[in-house]
Amino acid sequence: AVMHDTVLAIEQRGAVLHLQLNRPEKRNALSAELRGRLHDAFEDAASDESVSAILLSGAGDHFCAGFDLSELAAAEDPAALFADAGRYHQVIHESPTPVVAAVHGSAVAGGFDLALMADLRVAATDAVFGQPQVRHGIPASYDLVVDAVGDPLARDICLTGRLVLAQEAVAARLVHRLTGPETLMDVSWALADEVASNAGAATTKAQILIRQPDRFKD
Repeated sequence: AVMHDTVLAIEQRGAVLHLQLNRPEKRNALSAELRGRLHDAFEDAASDESVSAILLSGAGDHFCAGFDLSELAAAEDPAALFADAGRYHQVIHESPTPVVAAVHGSAVAGGFDLALMADLRVAATDAVFGQPQVRHGIPASYDLVVDAVGDPLARDICLTGRLVLAQEAVAARLVHRLTGPETLMDVSWALADEVASNAGAATTKAQILIRQPDRFKD
């Protein structure tokens, strides 16, 4: 069953749980409500034996344009907002369930972070990655970027705020599969199904987590 009346559309097919960011009019910006829904969905999946892989995608023309800046600007208690954001990051980053991100259009700022926290990234040829928030005084997520692309390119992306197009992302091994926009979901579903069908994938993911620093712990 697909739930479309919400900021996060949830659908399970076989052993794959599909989570689609569903704020297309806001380029799927990560409001507190959407982050909360993602947090709960990832937490539920971790204890659900029928889910062996998670597929993340964005409705409309973009994957995700990052945190909802209008909400941040209006926040009465920014510290509480960031504490809440920390919990959201931690549950996704430490997901015991393998995650595949299907990326098209913009995956920038917090949207780039979300794609980086996935284990595998499938990109459409129109995908754009980056940390442009540094131009507005918001620090880049260097630690997530450096894990994916290594230090020289991570410094370039995080200090300049420039955008990385799909072809460069593939060359940098930031993207694992590249496909046309019209086949993005087919290719992403196939990859998620492949991961879900591997009996050793969950154990492999556990090994991966052991090697990652507890970066969202205080």
